[in-house]
Amino acid sequence: MGAKLNESASPATVRHRDDWAPRLAQLARLNRLEALLKQDAGGETAIAAAVERAVLLAALDRREEAKLAFIAILQKAPTHFSALNEFGTLLTEMGAIDAACRVYAEAILHHPQNPVGHVNFANLLLRASKYKEARRHYEAVLEIDPDHAPAHQGLGAVLADLGERDAAREHFRKGFRGRAISTLPYRGSAAPVRLVQLVSSGGGNIPTALFLDDTRFQTTVVVADHLEASEAPPPHDLIFNAIGDADLCEDALLAACHLTAAAEVPVINDPHAVMKTGRLANSEQLRTVPDVRTARTIVVDRSLLAGPGGADLLAGCGLTFPLLLRSPGYHTGRNFVLVQERGELAAAAAGLPGEALFAIEYLDARGPDGKARKYRVMMIGGRLYPLHLAISAHWKVHYFTSDMADKEDHRQEEARFLTDMPSVIGAKAMHALAGIRDTLGLDYAGVDFGLDSNGNLLPFEANATMVIAKPGPEPHWAYRHAAVERILAAVTEMMMAKAGATPLARAAGSAPSPSP
Repeated sequence: MGAKLNESASPATVRHRDDWAPRLAQLARLNRLEALLKQDAGGETAIAAAVERAVLLAALDRREEAKLAFIAILQKAPTHFSALNEFGTLLTEMGAIDAACRVYAEAILHHPQNPVGHVNFANLLLRASKYKEARRHYEAVLEIDPDHAPAHQGLGAVLADLGERDAAREHFRKGFRGRAISTLPYRGSAAPVRLVQLVSSGGGNIPTALFLDDTRFQTTVVVADHLEASEAPPPHDLIFNAIGDADLCEDALLAACHLTAAAEVPVINDPHAVMKTGRLANSEQLRTVPDVRTARTIVVDRSLLAGPGGADLLAGCGLTFPLLLRSPGYHTGRNFVLVQERGELAAAAAGLPGEALFAIEYLDARGPDGKARKYRVMMIGGRLYPLHLAISAHWKVHYFTSDMADKEDHRQEEARFLTDMPSVIGAKAMHALAGIRDTLGLDYAGVDFGLDSNGNLLPFEANATMVIAKPGPEPHWAYRHAAVERILAAVTEMMMAKAGATPLARAAGSAPSPSP
């Protein structure tokens, strides 16, 4: 087990000025490079200097200038590996994922034996859940270099997502051995809030990209379940436990509990509290919250459910059809099925990964129009913020597969939820949300839920792994932006306040006020 996180330095106070020493050093180096480039118009030395200059521009948060600089370099040297690779990195950071993929593909085409291009491209394929293509690139790297740590890390992530967790653990062991700590680039102009982010190697982590602003936070990522005793993170002001899935990340959460046991800085999302938010635990602990109806949930060996006596076993546990089966550790509807009748049970169980499955009571969350509704509310720093409402004709409701884009009346209903949540979901559900918030006891969490015909809250999921996703730029999503920005501002404000830094002003404008 790695060293405990016992940084005793006082919390940072952000200084809004431009004389921070590391930034001055970057600016000085940039000036020297620009002077050098004026003197030398060609050659490999000039290209290397130009690439370094473009990287520095990006590091100084001058990303559009950096983008133009890379384009200029590649016009002169279109196959230069460092220029292609660094440009791909910049495009990825800017969210231009398709363009980054094209640039990395070009780097691989001209430099097929360089493992870096393969790994960077595979990482983007993995983000898009293109597991087969990502796996091919990681394995190509390991043929070139069997000890290449980033390729082992990536291949482990692919296998973990595919349910091959024993094989994934072996690759994680090789990939993170002695490499469980990494510090991300910082682009601020003043002293940062130094943040340690605890993560799990096998997924189940809180998506933090939208609110971990790299001009405010200098983030050191610690893979908790692979931290060795010889490794210690740098001094820090705040710990963000981003390990969020209690069903998937038990080992990582236990490690995080050890790491934070004697921490002398604030900890966001105490791992002990996260460990109590698994689906089975929530079905029991949230049942006692007034105005909440939880689905009866049991864990059953998959082989038993796939056998001839599976339906009788469930009946003996009080479950009737239709019911839901789910593999632990998956989200966004993956490996999650509705079993309408007992004759479908064996095939459904056999088609899911994992040795054990959740068998879950089906609670009807359809409205008077026959459509299912799934509300998502974020719980940030003890306050409630509406994030979205998805309406669908299908029982499995996810925003990206719902009818929202095609139905103006659905969007109008969602807009009312975002601007006046209490009037839309009612007093009973608001009271239930406050009870769930208090029961979870997390700084950052969310709950997906429906409502029954009596206004009771039906929780589908309540934990820390909730994604805050920005809507697209299309005009029909304009009504959603204020609510999302308000939540992101609340997360940042909560983190800054925890670190003892200057709190941010709350988002202004027409965004709805959060509920207490």
